[in-house]
Amino acid sequence: MTFFVTALQQNPELAIFLTLAAGFALGRIRIGSFRLGNVMGTLVAGVLIGQLDIQVPPIVKVLFFALFLFATGYTVGPQFVHGLGRNALPQVALTFVLCGATLITTLFAARILGYDSGTAAGLLAGAFTGSTAIGTAGDAIRGLGLPQTEIARLLDNIAVAYAATYLIGTAAPVWVLSQFGPRLLRVDLKAESRKLAQQFSAGLPQEDVPSGYREWDIRAYRLADGWAGRSVAELEGSFVPDRVFVERIRRASTLLDAEPDTVLSRGDAVALTARRRVVAQGLSIGIEIEDRELLGFPVDALDVVVTNKALADRPLANVAEEHGRGVTLLKLVRAGVQIPFVASTTLNRGDLLRLGGAVRHVERAGRVLGYIERPTSATDVVFVGLGIVLGGLIGLLSVDVSGLPVSLTSSGGALVMGLLFGWLRSVYPTFGRIPAPALWVFDTMGLAVFVGVIGLDVGPEFLESLRRTGWALLGAGLVVAVAPNVLALLFGRFVLKMNPAILFGACVGASTSTAALGPLQELAQSKVPALGYTVPYAVANILVAACGPLIVLLTQ
Repeated sequence: MTFFVTALQQNPELAIFLTLAAGFALGRIRIGSFRLGNVMGTLVAGVLIGQLDIQVPPIVKVLFFALFLFATGYTVGPQFVHGLGRNALPQVALTFVLCGATLITTLFAARILGYDSGTAAGLLAGAFTGSTAIGTAGDAIRGLGLPQTEIARLLDNIAVAYAATYLIGTAAPVWVLSQFGPRLLRVDLKAESRKLAQQFSAGLPQEDVPSGYREWDIRAYRLADGWAGRSVAELEGSFVPDRVFVERIRRASTLLDAEPDTVLSRGDAVALTARRRVVAQGLSIGIEIEDRELLGFPVDALDVVVTNKALADRPLANVAEEHGRGVTLLKLVRAGVQIPFVASTTLNRGDLLRLGGAVRHVERAGRVLGYIERPTSATDVVFVGLGIVLGGLIGLLSVDVSGLPVSLTSSGGALVMGLLFGWLRSVYPTFGRIPAPALWVFDTMGLAVFVGVIGLDVGPEFLESLRRTGWALLGAGLVVAVAPNVLALLFGRFVLKMNPAILFGACVGASTSTAALGPLQELAQSKVPALGYTVPYAVANILVAACGPLIVLLTQ
């Protein structure tokens, strides 16, 4: 045992990896439908292992936090910029109200209970599950010009308050938004989600799980003689408003690719793509036949990033009418979150679409929409490195406010540059690619290492610090986690007049409480609430980072 403890003390990298392993294992623990999560699990593991007095070089925490912030900005950048547009103003307004209420509630609690700036910052970060506020608040404290012992004490208090309130900040919004909120507003989320979906002309997409059901089907038909001399466009148009495509034509022993102006002949057989329900109703165009060669054309599913300005902010139905012949939309991902789509869903610049269909059709549609993402495991490290360096340099610039130097800090600069670079990537996607697995490492592992090292650093003093703050800190965390969400629900419903299904999803995003999105969608039995999630989540990530230095300045 002595050897093991000595090894960890002399080789802190081993302690970090042990913290990660133990933390992610703890994060898998479920109590009913509640899961501790990787962040809280790693923090708890860090505090426990930190009792062994592990000294980790501060640069480790700074490096991984910079990666985490850049990845966060990169992910939400396109949606953050889109959120500045007119159509998203209600969701942005809701986000400002919720974040502002959180800051004010935290400040009020800190003043009543006499908390210092470190405890107040940790309370805000934990109850709001806004881990970015830990780093930005810490940078602000270091810039106050206080003695090193006082800075160390305040930084320890951030970690203690964060650890004490994070679990409350995770669980309380789940209860408020999925249980208490619907009763408070007297709304039936299931009915509201169904009603919203029925306003559109198409159903919601399949769940992102393996399923034997296929929305689209391909069949072969020997055409009736009445279609001879008519065009492919006429045949496809006979099914309007349903979308039906003629993919290929067999004429005697020859196979032809079908185009809208292709004229059909007597005896032609066609390969036809249609929704399963259309086929099930029976097609009166001829006799269905088995023709493996006719149906054996190459198909593909491509990921396409929307960059075409002419197609952004237009409904899917409109874009499909102009450029969607032969193409089906399988998935729509916005700010890293798969969202439900219907005919009237508006495309945003930076959206990732998974298109399915014949290779020639999806390639054509991909070129029109924007940039086709070819599978690759390579990360543009030049892009990432320059982004963090430029962001850090910008963040170091400061201005004096009442005699105090105020700046974005290097970590805040990394977040801002991640936003800019993420948006640039959505506009010019030929550079700056970070594949999803690499982005997961930057985001999840970056935050986990940062939080884990905080736990290791504060471990020896944690229990004593928590004893000093007592149960009052837990009560303050509950108030900060619940009150702003309740206010936001009332504001969105009665002032902004938002649709309830969208409102609850927007509150999940604005509170950065991703854990509440799953239970909310289970309650609604629909993915519709995710439509309100992305823009508030993007904006809230910036606001919570700004709240860190603000709470430090306001509690001085």
